[in-house]
Amino acid sequence: MSDKPIPPRPGAGAMSGRLAEILRVDHAGELGAVHIYRGQLAVLRAGKGRERISGQLAEMEKDEIDHLQRFDKLLNEHKVRPTAMAPLWRVAGFALGAGTALLGEKAAHACTEAVEDVIERHYASQIAELENREPELAAELAKFRDEEIAHRDHALEEGAREAPGYPLLAAVIRAGCRTAIKISEKL
Repeated sequence: MSDKPIPPRPGAGAMSGRLAEILRVDHAGELGAVHIYRGQLAVLRAGKGRERISGQLAEMEKDEIDHLQRFDKLLNEHKVRPTAMAPLWRVAGFALGAGTALLGEKAAHACTEAVEDVIERHYASQIAELENREPELAAELAKFRDEEIAHRDHALEEGAREAPGYPLLAAVIRAGCRTAIKISEKL
């Protein structure tokens, strides 16, 4: 996936088609993020002495829920269907969250860092693409991107890169995110 904005497509309805892709993929991403945090919390809330990380994850989950609710409204306003992959993304997100949490707190943070790194770049590309055509949406995406950056930075501060097997773990998660983005735009 390129970090460069997609140039405008020619033809009638091209912008509305591209806007539908943007809304669909962003909705899917926020849906996946909510379920990643739910998976992490399902594992980590059960452990003694994990109140701090559980509180942090719950706060980040709240941000993702807010983003998801906004995209729910935008899908309805623009009459865009959500991705057909939503059921799979729910399960995959929860499994990724729970799986990384089972590897430990640092692995859970590595998951957050890897996901948010891809999402920050994805949002930046969309913002650049939309800032002249859909400035209000671009501004909303910029706010969401800033919150995702804060999640990524927090994960780094908490030792994401100290997770066992970090380079491989992060690379696999990033590749999965980029693949999910491409699939969710179209399906």
